[in-house]
Amino acid sequence: MLRYLSLRDFVIVDLLELDLQAGFSALTGETGAGKSILIDAISLVLGGRADALVVRQGAKKAEITAAFDLARQASVRNWLEANALTENQNADRDPDRGPHSNPHDSTYSECLLRRVIEDSGRSRGFINGRAVTLTQMRELGEQLIDIHGQHEHQKLLRRDAQRELIDDYAGAEAQLKQVLERFRDWQRLRELRSAREENDAASTREREELTWHIQELTALGFTPEGWEELQAEHNRLANAAALIETVQASLDMLDETEAAALAQIDSVVARLARGAEVDIALTPARDMAQSASVNLQEAVHHLRHYLSKLELDPARLGEADRRIAAVHEQARKLRIDPLRIPIFLQQKKERLAALGGESSLEDLRATEAEAQTQYMTAAKKLSKLRSQAAKKFSAQVTESMQTLAMQGGRLNVELQPCDPASHGLEQCEFLVAAHEGQPLGPLSKIASGGELSRISLAIQVLASTHAGVPTLIFDEVDAGIGGRVAEIVGRMLSRLARGQQVMCVTHLAQVAACADQQLRVAKEAREGGMVSQVDALAGAARVEEIARMLGGIHITAATRKHAEEMLQHALHFHHDGDAIRAQS
Repeated sequence: MLRYLSLRDFVIVDLLELDLQAGFSALTGETGAGKSILIDAISLVLGGRADALVVRQGAKKAEITAAFDLARQASVRNWLEANALTENQNADRDPDRGPHSNPHDSTYSECLLRRVIEDSGRSRGFINGRAVTLTQMRELGEQLIDIHGQHEHQKLLRRDAQRELIDDYAGAEAQLKQVLERFRDWQRLRELRSAREENDAASTREREELTWHIQELTALGFTPEGWEELQAEHNRLANAAALIETVQASLDMLDETEAAALAQIDSVVARLARGAEVDIALTPARDMAQSASVNLQEAVHHLRHYLSKLELDPARLGEADRRIAAVHEQARKLRIDPLRIPIFLQQKKERLAALGGESSLEDLRATEAEAQTQYMTAAKKLSKLRSQAAKKFSAQVTESMQTLAMQGGRLNVELQPCDPASHGLEQCEFLVAAHEGQPLGPLSKIASGGELSRISLAIQVLASTHAGVPTLIFDEVDAGIGGRVAEIVGRMLSRLARGQQVMCVTHLAQVAACADQQLRVAKEAREGGMVSQVDALAGAARVEEIARMLGGIHITAATRKHAEEMLQHALHFHHDGDAIRAQS
């Protein structure tokens, strides 16, 4: 869960440090005070897109830090371990932070995320002090927080969004990925077969030519390394007689005649050795001469070994001539340098593969049919998962609608067959009846604005509960409702918070009164402009804020009393819920 949030020079916030609690937290305040700024900041620290406009005017950079308690998040700890991000490395990995710049240091049971956005638009992300990519921040963020925006109900009007919601609810991510991969394979083969059919004669000629080129070049067995060795061997064989003469003459001069150099140097070594016994000053000269003798002996050994392997071999020379001529002939026909033959061969192989390889058109049709069968098998499994999820989802949302002043209303997820696509064999459409006796119809046409908000909230709560993310944030999702329904929504969020941390930006006193923690966001004038601040409310301050939400500008004693009654009523609801939970 989210334990701590810090903002520095972010939009209209100069410095804000916020300790958050478990349970249900309500963010309230006047319109424009900056409530949604907090949600935007959380989105950024979870890897959202950023630009220079979020940096407070006059500041060089904006900084957002969030600390999460991972005590019950084994999957998140596993992700951190897999990415080598479990240890706090603030001091040596994050140049802008010192080891004591935040009281909420990261430990193995806590995770610290930090995002820095500079006035140039450049941004950096850190997890437990280590620099990371935004992709990594998003991957981690998806496991920590689920944010539902105030326009979420508008997304629900799109059929693709409805389908995606059911897929998420069904836990069908792996099956959906398999369907996508098999659809792509099928379509690739389908396009290949279609292109072959449209221009089969020309395609056949090109494939025959490509096959011939590939066979010739493969038979050549050309490699750059082998080519270099072949040229060296040919040069040696072509000059074998001269090399033999040179080596033999060198051996004669070094060791195989009476005046051989090695014998004379050995004589010099013996003389200098006797002289060194008389005068030690001759020792260096003796050692150098002795070293020369050793080197010459090694040279003689090497020359004899070389000579033993060197021979006149006209047959081998002829074979090397033919191989070199064959390479040059192919290079000449292709009008390329011999060293480019492997590249040319690979290009021909790739082109042949793009045309369907050496397979016949019938073979290609059979391969396409097999790919289609594999797609249909995977897609039908996905359809089964969707069908099961749609029934359960419909029943649970319908049940929630009864508590949201929509008695007799119902929602039905209809799976409508469609042409095979990357997402499967059906589209989803949410059909709704907002009240008793109303026929089912598309969500976009049947529900009014207030009804749509309530249905959207029921769906979001259900989806969030099923996802199992530890922290849920609702940004003004209660827009368009009020009165008794607002109190029901507050209770719904309060019940939801018994299993997950819930934060809600709201303008409704009935919702705020149900919160365990109320945070008031307000703007105040300071030198340099308006800044936003957040205060945790308790006692009289919370009563005053609830009264403001009820009564507007002029707050009366009656309004304050009403606010107190609402808070007391919500407190009894909490106690009853705690008792029920304890009994269970």
